[in-house]
Amino acid sequence: MNRTRATAELGRELRFWLICFAVFFATVYLLSGILLPFVAGMAVAYLLDPSCDWLEKKGLSRTAATSLLTLAFLLILVGALLVAVPLLVNQIAGLGAQFPELLAYLQATSAQVLDLVEARIDPELLGKIESAVAGSAKDLVKWIGQAVSGLISGVDAALSLTSLLVITPVVTFYLLRDWDHLVAKIDSWLPRHYAETVRSEVRNVDEILAGFVRGQSSVCVVLALFYAIGLTVAGLNFGLVIGLVAGLLSFIPFVGSAVGFVASVGMALVQFDDWLRIGIVAAIFVIGQAVEGNFLTPKLVGDRVGLHPVWVIFALLAGGFLFGFVGVLLAVPVAAVVGVLTRFLLAQYLDSTFHRGDQAGELGEADGDAAGDQA
Repeated sequence: MNRTRATAELGRELRFWLICFAVFFATVYLLSGILLPFVAGMAVAYLLDPSCDWLEKKGLSRTAATSLLTLAFLLILVGALLVAVPLLVNQIAGLGAQFPELLAYLQATSAQVLDLVEARIDPELLGKIESAVAGSAKDLVKWIGQAVSGLISGVDAALSLTSLLVITPVVTFYLLRDWDHLVAKIDSWLPRHYAETVRSEVRNVDEILAGFVRGQSSVCVVLALFYAIGLTVAGLNFGLVIGLVAGLLSFIPFVGSAVGFVASVGMALVQFDDWLRIGIVAAIFVIGQAVEGNFLTPKLVGDRVGLHPVWVIFALLAGGFLFGFVGVLLAVPVAAVVGVLTRFLLAQYLDSTFHRGDQAGELGEADGDAAGDQA
């Protein structure tokens, strides 16, 4: 009787949490076109909350600390845009002007490679390979196109200068000022029986997010500056754009370095006739990866983050495909929550009698022996 009641209660609780998750994802999906400044403001408030707590300990009021940090963040952002945007616009315009030349070079190089391949491979086998690759490439391009179109449509719907420069700071200010009160209010809503368990798992999520987002953001900034300065000093055309893009894309594991290496070396092959200068461009990315893998990531991110690179890549692509740019911003927090819940449920399963079937058998034998003694 007690087991039946417990099973029914567990079913009700499971339905409740599933409904909550379904409502959350449905809300994000339906309102993804207007959520960007709010999600961005929430992310900035989360990143600045430890600094705000530190200023409070130094004697500032919460409102004063929030005002100071929000103003400082806004000034740094505007200053960076004023410095970087003109340079980026000039280099992007130059890249657009030289794009036909680059495309012609790539076509000529591809033709030479194809001629070499055709001369050494059986024509029938080559035809099968071309058919297979064409089919796979078509599916891949279609999938990437859908993901990019979803991302662009989300950006077009919400990414306006007014919303990001006006609404986001306002959202950041109020969320940062009331952060502790909001956390306490949400804590009061938790089911009392599971409150401590939920708090423990939320602390795990917070540790993972703090380790990954804050650490990986620092890594991206350092790599973006290193690549941009290094490629510019090496004399590579559009080195600033390529370096900044490669550094910022390093938020997605392995993607930034791969994109930057291919783009920079390809540009170097077009621009330089000297293999030494091409090697210098390639060496910049080799050095950057060595510094990232051996120093930046271990020091700034750490080894206990708990987010596997493949899981992060999948989460970012899935978030961008489903919800546009808002999905990209929410991808890592959702991935962290799913990872923590998965580990929690796995631990519960490993500690259950369903997994340890031998204990259930031993209990049954003990009950049978006790009944025999009573008889």
